This record gives sequence, C-alpha cells and structure tokens, in this order.
Amino acid sequence: MNDIYISEFLVYLEMDLNYSKNTISTYENSLNQLSKYVKKDLLKLNSKDIEKFLSDLELEASSISNYLSAYKTFYNYNIKNGNIKDNPTDLIDTPKLSRHLPTYLTVEEIDKLLDIDVIDAFSARNKSLLELLYSSGLRISELIGLEFKNIDLNDCIIRVMGKGSKERIVPISDIAIKYLKIYVKDYRHLLVKNEQNNFIYLNNHGKKMTRQGVFKMLKKLSLLKGIKKDVSPHTLRHSIATHMLENGADLRIIQEFLGHTDIGTTQIYTHLTNEKLKNDFMEYFPRN
Repeated sequence: MNDIYISEFLVYLEMDLNYSKNTISTYENSLNQLSKYVKKDLLKLNSKDIEKFLSDLELEASSISNYLSAYKTFYNYNIKNGNIKDNPTDLIDTPKLSRHLPTYLTVEEIDKLLDIDVIDAFSARNKSLLELLYSSGLRISELIGLEFKNIDLNDCIIRVMGKGSKERIVPISDIAIKYLKIYVKDYRHLLVKNEQNNFIYLNNHGKKMTRQGVFKMLKKLSLLKGIKKDVSPHTLRHSIATHMLENGADLRIIQEFLGHTDIGTTQIYTHLTNEKLKNDFMEYFPRN
C-alpha cells in the first residue's frame, strides 16, 4: 500500500502544489527510506516510529528538518483526504538549526573572477554566463534553464520561473547584456550540434549546460585566478546580494530581486555586512 500512498502524494505535489522536480524527488526519496525502514503501513505510524528512524540515520539538524518537512506535508495531505485523523510529526520537535554565514566574494575578487578574455566559444560563453549570474543573482537552476523567450534585451529584463513556479522579473546589467549579445551573435552557433534547442548556454555537446558543468567551470576558473575561497554558483548569488546591501539597497528590494518568499531568508545578508563591519573595525581601529 505504501507505494500507492506515495505515488498519489507525488501527483498532488506536482499538480496541486506545483513543486519543482527536485523537491518532489527529495520527498519521494525520504518517504521510500521511511517505508523501507519501518516495513509497515505509513498511515499507521506514530511519532516514536518516525523519531527512531531519524535517530538511526544520525543526520545533521538541517537534514532532519528536511525529512520532517516531507513527512509533515505527506501526513497533512492524508488528513485532508480523510485517510488519517492526526499528523504524527506534530509531536516531533524540529531541531534548531545553526545558521552558517554564506561565503561571498569581495568586489575585487568578483572583478578578478570575471576578467575573462573572449577568444573562443567557451570563453565567450563563460564570460556571458558569469556576468549574468553575478548581476542577476539567479539560482543555478534558473540560469541553465534560460531560453531565448525568457530574455527581453530591449527592456533589459529576464523573466525567471523560480521556486514554486513563481515568475519574477529580474533586470540585466549593461555589461551582462553586452557579453550576452557577443556570445549569442558570434559564438553560440559554434556550440550547436545536430540537435537544435533554445537554451542559451550550451555545453560542448550542444546541449543545455548542467549544474555540474557550471560548478566545474567555476572551480577551475577560481583556481586559475588565485581565489582561495570555496566558490560555487551560489557564491555569486550571495555576493551580489551582499554588495547591494552594502551599497544601500533596501532589504525588501533584495528579497524581491532574489525571489525569496520569506524576508527572514534575506536577512542573512545583514549578518554578513555586520560581520564585515566588525572585521574592518578590528583591523583598522588604532587601539587594538
């Protein structure tokens, strides 16, 4: 029966809640693990059954929270459908998360990273991709999924389909537009193979770039530029948000820009700027 419960729930996530494929896959994996562990009807579990499973996994607090989120949604769905009366996860305390400040690059490090000579199709693509990634604050999934229909070069905007299938409008900087035009006009056709597609950024096989491909390119470039920090595509998203805040942008504007549903998610950047202020004070105060 568990397979039926899970499959019906996954359809609900996709059709009713418009969850992303990644989230649906994560929820499916969480439920399958629980089902395999308890070896009994999921709708007959109590809080102790779930707590024992989570305890035996020996996961960090953030991972436990993710599992609980999946289970809470699953049981609420079955309450809604009249299959059960109570949600067993209501009796389980969500672990407190320690919030780590994300890594970001300074303006000088961004300048160094984006100092790319355009000499061929790959350097043109990388230059355009990173300029756009930094200036727009896009998530990596949003960036690699960009198609020509998403970009309006006349109005200098991108239409992004973000989390929960929510569309937002993101402005494009002049420099990002400049190198996007160069890449599209002069180089993108060199990456196209037999299979035509409308994705903007292509890999060496002529297909849409993958997350792993962007990560690999960025790691290699960071090493080449002598940047010691652990740089990922999300680092550039953190960087533009931090730089906007340092230059006086309102937190609500940054929230809208990044597509955060909750302002609390955006407030992490105030901690980053406060941390920088403290470090600058400790470095430059004459009586330390």
